[in-house]
Amino acid sequence: MPPTTPAVTVRRATHDDAAALTTVLAEAFMPGPVGDWLIPNLAHRRTVHHRYFALMLHRGLQHGHVDTTTDLSAVAIWYDRTQPQPPSSADYDLAQATDIYTHRFALLDATFEAAHPREPHHYLAFVAVDPTRHRTGIGTALLTAHHDLLDHTGTPAYLEASNARNRDLYLRLGYTLQTPITLPDGPTLWPMWRPPTIS
Repeated sequence: MPPTTPAVTVRRATHDDAAALTTVLAEAFMPGPVGDWLIPNLAHRRTVHHRYFALMLHRGLQHGHVDTTTDLSAVAIWYDRTQPQPPSSADYDLAQATDIYTHRFALLDATFEAAHPREPHHYLAFVAVDPTRHRTGIGTALLTAHHDLLDHTGTPAYLEASNARNRDLYLRLGYTLQTPITLPDGPTLWPMWRPPTIS
């Protein structure tokens, strides 16, 4: 049976879910310090976000593990870094998706990769909840479902928190802070590592 909480059922996403989950990702990342740095022009941000996250979701479905909920109100894109990696950002058409902001997206990718731990782990590239459903426990349920799988296999997890609220949630979920990343003329992000919980 899929992992559940009283109000949330988590399942593996499919290509049929792509349109709805792209919207969740694009809207969830509209506000925030990274979005402000990547695409300062708010009028452009929604258009670029939809193209970019459609690309990221497709890549996750092809090369990673994408979880969602039965109502498609949340999505998490994981990559298994215990295995050889899928092709890098050169594999997808970043320039077409991000237009005049390509240099910022490429710099973000390179900065994250430079700080990425080499120890085998699962990498949470993106997690998003429909903005109208924040603070309802959906994000926690979504992550806990995958954490349970990682704990079963003794596999650590890694992510980058983009704001203080998310950072504090991840701390409650067993992550610890690593050396912060500061983007050039941009915000600080918090790499976080979660060792598996052994019961």
